[in-house]
Amino acid sequence: MSTIAAAPAAEPKPLYTSLFVQVLAALILGIILGVAAPDFAISLKILSDLKLISMIVAPIVFCVVVHGIAGAGDLKKVGRVGVKALVYFEVMTTVALVVGLILAYTFGPGHGMNIDPSTLDAKALNTYADNAHKLQGGGIGSFLLNVIPSTSFDALSRNDVLQVLFFAVLFGVGLALVGGEKGKLVTSMIDAASTVLFRVMGLIVRVAPLGVLGAVAYTVGKYGVGSLKQLVSLVALFYVSVGIFVLGVLGGVMALAGINILKFLAYLREELTIVLATASSDAVLPQIMKKLERMGVKDSVVGLVIPTGYSFNLDAFSIYLTLAVVFIAQATNTPLSFGDLLLVLGVSLITSKGAHGVPGSAIVILAATLNAVPSIPAIGLVLVLSVDWFIGMARAVGNLTGNCVATVVVAAWEGDLDRAKAAKVLDGGELVDVTAG
Repeated sequence: MSTIAAAPAAEPKPLYTSLFVQVLAALILGIILGVAAPDFAISLKILSDLKLISMIVAPIVFCVVVHGIAGAGDLKKVGRVGVKALVYFEVMTTVALVVGLILAYTFGPGHGMNIDPSTLDAKALNTYADNAHKLQGGGIGSFLLNVIPSTSFDALSRNDVLQVLFFAVLFGVGLALVGGEKGKLVTSMIDAASTVLFRVMGLIVRVAPLGVLGAVAYTVGKYGVGSLKQLVSLVALFYVSVGIFVLGVLGGVMALAGINILKFLAYLREELTIVLATASSDAVLPQIMKKLERMGVKDSVVGLVIPTGYSFNLDAFSIYLTLAVVFIAQATNTPLSFGDLLLVLGVSLITSKGAHGVPGSAIVILAATLNAVPSIPAIGLVLVLSVDWFIGMARAVGNLTGNCVATVVVAAWEGDLDRAKAAKVLDGGELVDVTAG
């Protein structure tokens, strides 16, 4: 009778090899450098750009979307997923806008400031004026036309995710319609290219801690740890608002899909930490897509929902829009009628869709929103400029979390979520390491 020897248990990796530990260490070191040596810390801003990671975002989005559509085999199913995603985006955006409005009125962060708009320095907004004017003047028609790239190569070279997505959807549909040997050949080539790109991403993501170090050191060195004092109530309320939305609203939606939101956040802890420190979610797009696929979400759903959500599903940004608008009205003692509030909600539903990819997006979109609500002095934007970076940290985390939740929910809605695998991965039963490619 033969005996079967048990396979030796894999030895745990040293703690310092964990990407999460490295990012956390960089975060702490950045704060220390910002306090102890502010001038040197400011010079580290060059590390925060994370261009190495962002350079492969567009080609990865293209490959994942095309392969997902071509591999789906049913174009009606692809269209159905897209419609469900857009319906979900609009519902969540509306909920987020209302949450910001309710919390702003409940806690009144701007009450008591008694700011005279005529005393504010309009020059502080010069950087954003041109972009805000272009955005307001273009309207919805201009935004929709801007989704179509001048050329496919132009969209890829500028890393415009929405334009890349548009071209990828058309290419994927065309590839699915061609089918046959030619279709299989191109699909296999794109699949191979995707594998190589994810391997490259696995190598590049190892420099993410340096980006975190540079971003945090620069922020603390330039603004100081006490820079939040003037507007601490607004900053604190926004962080609480994002927390309530993520754990309450998104947590409830995830529960309906059979997923624990806390386990889900723990699973994405490396990416969320990077986003928190850099105030940008672009750099982690490839890792997020890979992690969701390995969690059991079908690749075609990931490829469609995540890139689209970057422009159409900005939950935390939506909270910020209504919260900031009411804050400025309160700080300048500007009364808002019920009609004004409805106008704020309606305009915000439109302006929030163009936020991603616009330089100084938060201030630019907020300016466009205020310009459409004449009763509120647009110059009040000056009040939030000094803390925009700190608010942007939570804003980026909330947006990314909302997009990841949207992907899981749409997949569950469509029947494209492997619940058993998701439970196993989130419980730690299956190791997922995106740095391995």
